[in-house]
Amino acid sequence: MTRPIVWAFGVTTAAAIWAIGLAERFDRSTPAAAAVTKLSADNLAPRPPMQPNTETLYANPQGHFATDAVIDGRRLRMLVDTGATNCAFTYEDAERAGLRVNESDFRIPVQTANGTVMVARIRVPSMRVGNIVVEGVDGMVMPRGRLSTSLLGMSFLKRLSEFNMNGGRLTLRG
Repeated sequence: MTRPIVWAFGVTTAAAIWAIGLAERFDRSTPAAAAVTKLSADNLAPRPPMQPNTETLYANPQGHFATDAVIDGRRLRMLVDTGATNCAFTYEDAERAGLRVNESDFRIPVQTANGTVMVARIRVPSMRVGNIVVEGVDGMVMPRGRLSTSLLGMSFLKRLSEFNMNGGRLTLRG
């Protein structure tokens, strides 16, 4: 009579040990299961799966796309502008990023929405947006006070494999 009880106990114990081992293996294979994330507006927003060399920007309330670009380790806030042939930097942002120009460099006339402006042409050795890096980006520095926000123009965007706008999202693929 005790033999079936001992057999059932042995089988139950073996199943429990196997289940504990399986649960530990599952926890190790999914590190997110062990992580505790503080909920905030940033991590509640729907985000597409992260892909290498892909960056997704979301439109601000005015419908514009802004991003941080990193030049020589310095972060600059830039507005995406597909109508700008080159990346355009405020004088102050150019200084902050180490893109030095002299007064005599402002000799290239450029037609803007506010008329013709003399700008200084530059080449940015390396520019990063998210995990996308573009080398040798043509740009221009605007005279002091002539531009309120630096512009991420086509000299950067055309070097990407793709950029696509859909539903308030702008996806850049390097």
